[in-house]
Amino acid sequence: MNTSLRPLPTPPRGAPHRAPRRSLLRRLYSRLYADYLMPSRLAEYEKLLMQAGQAGYAQLSVRDFYRAVQRGDGGPARVLVHRHDIDSDLRTARKMFDLEVRHGVRASYYFRLSTLDIGFMRAIEAAGSEASYHYEEVATYAKHHRLRRGCEVRACFPEIRVQFERNFMRISTELGLRMATVASHGDFANRRLKVINHELLRDPELRRRCGIECESYDNELLRHFDLYVSDRPYPVFYYPVSPFEALGRHARICFLTHPVQWETNWVENTRCNMVRLAEELVWHT
Repeated sequence: MNTSLRPLPTPPRGAPHRAPRRSLLRRLYSRLYADYLMPSRLAEYEKLLMQAGQAGYAQLSVRDFYRAVQRGDGGPARVLVHRHDIDSDLRTARKMFDLEVRHGVRASYYFRLSTLDIGFMRAIEAAGSEASYHYEEVATYAKHHRLRRGCEVRACFPEIRVQFERNFMRISTELGLRMATVASHGDFANRRLKVINHELLRDPELRRRCGIECESYDNELLRHFDLYVSDRPYPVFYYPVSPFEALGRHARICFLTHPVQWETNWVENTRCNMVRLAEELVWHT
């Protein structure tokens, strides 16, 4: 008898087939909580700055740390490098910067075109920290031209590099200084296409023309860290471990943060959610 045609038994009430719905509801609640209900975590961030200082960690920008290792002296024995990707929420970014100034901490702030604030960037540089470019030309180009395959996007890299160089030089001119390091932004389009923005800078001549010393995902930088920690949305908060746990266990730590993970901003989060939805709809139309 062909057993493949037997009807499947009816699952009992509460069987595992209902789990995806509960998982979806849980994810939806977590997103709503993170975007609109979560209390400020800035006191936690200040606590980290203080504990790192008390534990003997020099707290530096990406630029300062990279230049230290390039000089060959290796930099401080214990170091916590702060990298902030300003995907959104300039308000919280300014609060984080104020905390760092209060505690003598230096950090790198990478701004997208959509979050560019030249006055704020100049204040960051004046305080001894670093302000630079969080670039995303690959994803922007793909969405604008509705490219849905990675090979199509890579074929357009020469044109996309021209756009990157134009944007980079314009920001440098407005800022009044040469930006030494840059950081690739990760967009939903990059994940779908399996093409990262960082690929664009696998061009020595482009880097030379722009004066870029280092991309924040370069192996020449990352290999000098013992641990790379990134913040995450509620309820995870940190990956792969909490930076508090890392202090004392690891000598050289890079800590990537995004202001949106540290304080809710109803207006900004709603705007970003609407922009993301619109981009999805246009890209797939």
